Amino acid sequence: MNYLLVGIGGAAGSIARFALGRAIAKKTKTSFPFGTFVINILGALLLGIVSSVHCSENMYLFLGDGFLGGFTTFSTFMYEGFHLFENNEKLNASVYIGVSLILGISGYILGSFLAGYFRFL
Repeated sequence: MNYLLVGIGGAAGSIARFALGRAIAKKTKTSFPFGTFVINILGALLLGIVSSVHCSENMYLFLGDGFLGGFTTFSTFMYEGFHLFENNEKLNASVYIGVSLILGISGYILGSFLAGYFRFL
């Protein structure tokens, strides 16, 4: 059952990432990978919420490990970051990698805080 929950969540997350990434790419005509950037920061924020609301194990497997695991993408982040370096866009690469890490950690912390805040309202 656990594998099924993670698999279904992961498939849904991958489809959501693909659709949102394409929508963002249509809006931004630049070499800067805004789609992956936005998706990974949003995913970190959502994971902060999901991991802090104390949901059931099955819900966490579906949302945390499955959906958000499929939604966010470390491999694409690395590929796009180093692709910018290869194309001699060192400033864009540095900003993309550095800001992604800082905002990813901040997003997770903010999501965790928001989940705790709304739990006590």
